[in-house]
Amino acid sequence: MTTERWDLPHTLGALRRSEFSEERIGSRTVKDELRENLVARLQRREPLFAGIVGYEDTVVPQIVNAVLSRHNFILLGLRGQAKTKILRMLVSLLDESSPYLAGSEIRDNPYNPISRYGRNLVEEMGEEAPIAWLSRDQRYVEKLATPDVTIADMIGDIDPIKAARQGHDISDELTVHYGLLPRANRGIFAINELPDLAGKIQVGLFNIMQEGDIQIKGYPVRLPLDVMLVFTANPEDYTARGKIITPLKDRIGSEIRTHYPATLDHGISITRQEAWTNRCASAEIRVPDYIRQTVEQIAFFAREDKRVDRRSGVSQRLPISVLENVVSNAEQRAYRTGEKTAVPRVLDIYSALPSITGKLELEYEGELKGGEAVARELIRQAVGKVFSSYYDGVDLSQVVQWFELGGTIRLDESLGSPAIIEQLRSIQGLLDKVGALGVGARDPQSLRASAGEFVLEGLYAQRRISRSEEQGFTAGERKKAPASPEPNLPRTQRQRFN
Repeated sequence: MTTERWDLPHTLGALRRSEFSEERIGSRTVKDELRENLVARLQRREPLFAGIVGYEDTVVPQIVNAVLSRHNFILLGLRGQAKTKILRMLVSLLDESSPYLAGSEIRDNPYNPISRYGRNLVEEMGEEAPIAWLSRDQRYVEKLATPDVTIADMIGDIDPIKAARQGHDISDELTVHYGLLPRANRGIFAINELPDLAGKIQVGLFNIMQEGDIQIKGYPVRLPLDVMLVFTANPEDYTARGKIITPLKDRIGSEIRTHYPATLDHGISITRQEAWTNRCASAEIRVPDYIRQTVEQIAFFAREDKRVDRRSGVSQRLPISVLENVVSNAEQRAYRTGEKTAVPRVLDIYSALPSITGKLELEYEGELKGGEAVARELIRQAVGKVFSSYYDGVDLSQVVQWFELGGTIRLDESLGSPAIIEQLRSIQGLLDKVGALGVGARDPQSLRASAGEFVLEGLYAQRRISRSEEQGFTAGERKKAPASPEPNLPRTQRQRFN
C-alpha cells in the first residue's frame, strides 16, 4: 500500500529537483533520520512519548541516548510495562513521507537501490523511473516472536513459480520472495518476545545486523538493509540461561529496563488514561478518587505478594480491566434502579474479581489458597490502605460502638442509593464522617451511598467490625465491655461478608 499525494514528485527526475534531493536523502539511513528528527524535537522541547507516564526520568532518557547513538535496542521488562506501545511511538520520529521506487518489494531508496529489481528499473527508465510514497505508519513492521516462525517468514525464500513464469534461474535474486525483515527496509522492524525465536532465526538476524547479507536456500544474497531493529523481552528469558544466543545479544547496542509505576499517582494516571470509563451512557458516570486509588492499590499489593509469581509480574492491564468492570457494574445497577448517576461502590470491586484472577500467576502457596481467595484478600488490603490515608486520626468510635451495641446492616448490591442512604442513616455518626472523602450533604445520593459503604468496608479491613454474606456488617471480634458484673457474657459472633 502506498500513500497517494499528488503534490509530491512521481518520477526520479522530479524527485531530484524537489526538496527530497539526493543530497538530502540519498545516503541518509533510517537511524540518521530518527536521530535528526529527535534532535529537532529536543531543541523545540516537544514531548517525545505522549501518554507514557512514570518513565520521564528513567526509561525515556535511555531511549533518547540509544536513538542518538544510532543503536538497535531492546526493552526488557515484565508484561504490561508499555514496551510495545513505546516501540510503536518511535514512528513519530520518522519523516512524514518517504519516497521509494514504485513496485519494489523492499521499498528501495530511489538514489541507492539495493535489490536487483530496483537497479534494473533505474537503468532501464532513468529519470522517468516511477516514484511512490510511504507514510510513517507504513514504515513500521511488527512481529510477535513464536517458536514456529521460520526463516522464510523472517528473511525470505526461493519462489519457484516466480522463477518459472519469468524464466529466471532458480538462484537468481529476482526469484526471491522476501520475508518481513527485507520488506521493512527503510523503516523500523520490531520483534516482541525476542528469545522465543528459534536459534537459527536469531543467527539470521545478527548476520543481517553485522554483515548486511542473507542466505536463502544456500544462495548468498548481498542485501545491506537499512532498518532500525528494536526488540522486547522478559528479563528472565534474556540471559545466558535463557533462550537468547550470545552473538545476537552482543550486537544489540542498548539494553533498556522498563518498570511498573513507581508511585500510586503514576499508576492512577495510566489507568485513567487507558481505561474505558468515559462512556456515552444515559447515566452519568462518576468514579470517586478513593475507588480509583483502591483499584490501583490492588495491583501494587499484588506485585509484592509472595503468593503471586513475581517473575511473571502483575500487568498494568489489571487495574485498567478492574476499573472498567467496576464502572460497568455501577452502570448496570443505575439502569436497574433508574438512577441518573452511576457511582461505583466497594462491592463493585468485589464484583470485578474475574478481572483480577485471570491476571494473577500464582505460586504454589497461592494455588493452594485459590485465586479468588487471594484476590479478595488483596482487595481488603487495598481498601485498608486507602481508608487509612483518608481517616488517619479521625474518630470513628461512635460508628464502631453502634455495631458493638448489637447493630447490623446488610447492603445489597441490587439496592438503589435512596435505600442504601436510609440504612446508613441508622448508624449513628456515619454519614457525618464521609466529608473526609470529599463528599458533602449536597452531593448525589449515589455518591454519598458509595462513601458511606467505603467507610464501613474500611473499618472491616482494619478488623474493627466484621461482615458476613448472611447478615452483612456486624460487630468485630473484640469482646464488648460487660454491662453488669455478671461474668462470661456472650460476645457477638464473628461473621464474614462476601
